[in-house]
Amino acid sequence: MTTPQPPHAGASDTRPNLVIVDCHDLGRHLGCYGHATVPSDAIDAFAADGVLFDQAYATAPQCSPSRAALYTGRHAHAVGMLGLAHPPFDWKLHADVRHLASYLSAAGYATAHVGVQHVTRDTPEHIHALGFAQHAASHADAATTAQAAVDIVRAASAPYFLNVGFLEPHRDATGRFHDQPPDDTRGTEVPPYLPDTAESRQEMAEVQGAIAAMDAGFGRILDAVAERDDHHDTWIIFTTDHGLAMPRAKATMYDSGIGVALVMRWPARCLGGGRRLPALVSHVDLVPTVLEGLGLEAPDTLHGRSLWPLLRGERPKHNEAVFAEKTFHTAYEPQRAVRTERYKLIANLEVDIMNVPADVLRSPITPQMIDEIVRERPPLELYDLTADPEERHNRIDDEELAEVAAELKFELVQWMKRTDDPILRGPVPSPYRHAAFAALGVSDLAM
Repeated sequence: MTTPQPPHAGASDTRPNLVIVDCHDLGRHLGCYGHATVPSDAIDAFAADGVLFDQAYATAPQCSPSRAALYTGRHAHAVGMLGLAHPPFDWKLHADVRHLASYLSAAGYATAHVGVQHVTRDTPEHIHALGFAQHAASHADAATTAQAAVDIVRAASAPYFLNVGFLEPHRDATGRFHDQPPDDTRGTEVPPYLPDTAESRQEMAEVQGAIAAMDAGFGRILDAVAERDDHHDTWIIFTTDHGLAMPRAKATMYDSGIGVALVMRWPARCLGGGRRLPALVSHVDLVPTVLEGLGLEAPDTLHGRSLWPLLRGERPKHNEAVFAEKTFHTAYEPQRAVRTERYKLIANLEVDIMNVPADVLRSPITPQMIDEIVRERPPLELYDLTADPEERHNRIDDEELAEVAAELKFELVQWMKRTDDPILRGPVPSPYRHAAFAALGVSDLAM
């Protein structure tokens, strides 16, 4: 096997290109991750020819915080994105935070974004401020998004960075899957954290249909890249923000909420061959990986670490633990979590008895799980992921795991201190709170 190699220096017109494709609410629900009924042929073929990370994790189980960490290399609470970016939530990146597009634009890359980004308000002005010179097809369906991406690939001058965000398989405002036709041609798989009911099977067929549409769009982008003379030196990365928009997945700290797909291919650097890497990796590792791979300097303020030593086979592991957070989604729901290869500790930092996003509330599956969903959560949850992969049995009071619990509590608090988590200083106020107090004409002391 040829050893993967990172960067090469050279003239600007010989530098590699970069394409990063992400999508909403997918988790790892793909054929290449063992879900045989999912029609994800283009992504599966891409994985068979690339490098797949079996244990990749988002840093947050919700859209904007996860994407902020993915594209800044820093955890959401450190960059100001403690909730959703769109109104009425209106969280914003701190003014000094740099998106990956900013680094590449400064390095001379032609930068373009197509589709959904969800890190800032969805206007040309805000998206350009991230570092993108071009933007198109916001919140469009998969076919429209793919066509806009194909047009950019065909016209781009090297070196280029194209970031594509597919909406699918996100739910729409009614709770459905954006009018994509259901697909059960290979059967329908109901994840083990959902009840196996007629409603679940119908919902999963609709999810599969939305994934099929996204997959077809991804395949068109791959074809457009392959048409170019520089396709061999184009690094393509596919990932998603968090788990499926289902009860006990999206917006939860369970693996069904934070486990994500991460697949890449770069023929010129020997990233291929259908390799599968079992090491724990985090979304915050992507920016330092990309910067090293493109021969650019990474600032020491990043929380992630480059994956290149792992890709080159210089070490079998990458992270001893990965971390995740949620502060706001549709309400104040602060949680922090640490996951090792075998164990997970979840800290529930405020009373929360619902913990279900608004789109998931509209699912017909939700009423069937109401007794499980509507319950008070304890301050701490501890799971043995080897014995209990579905995270059903909280063992925080189990004396056999007392040492594990103590170690994970220590690691979680140290991470919060190391990354200057504001929740250590007290409850976190939201932009909505500030606006509400201003509307009252009363000074908000938390401002």
